[in-house]
Amino acid sequence: MRRRTAMTVTLLAVAALAAGCEIKVNPGSVSAPFSVAPIPSASAGQPMYVCTAVYKILTDGAVQAAAYATGSDAAAKDGLRKTFTEMAGQVTAAGAKSDDPAQKTAVDQVAAALTTAGQAEDPQAFLNGEFSTIGQKIDGTCQ
Repeated sequence: MRRRTAMTVTLLAVAALAAGCEIKVNPGSVSAPFSVAPIPSASAGQPMYVCTAVYKILTDGAVQAAAYATGSDAAAKDGLRKTFTEMAGQVTAAGAKSDDPAQKTAVDQVAAALTTAGQAEDPQAFLNGEFSTIGQKIDGTCQ
């Protein structure tokens, strides 16, 4: 009986002390749980490498595009156009490294869509529409 009482009192004391504690961590000091960095260059022609490189370009581009996503003025549209155009060039370069013809074709489709968005009158429409699923065009080639 004494053991149960002692254990209960100990657990309650720990719970009471922990309830008043608060740990603050700066989000910038915590590293990301994984990296989307491409695998070493010795595997550059491999489909998985190319997919990882393209996904990274799309992810980084999405972060850049987010800065212009809420704007509707000419500067926001120009920023989106520039972002999509730069992404198209990077995606084309990544796809050129592929040894798989089907993958090159799929990556070229992604680059073409980004190029079109980079020249569009309303690049926001692409951002709110096709951009969210554009990476799926290469999914079947990432063996």
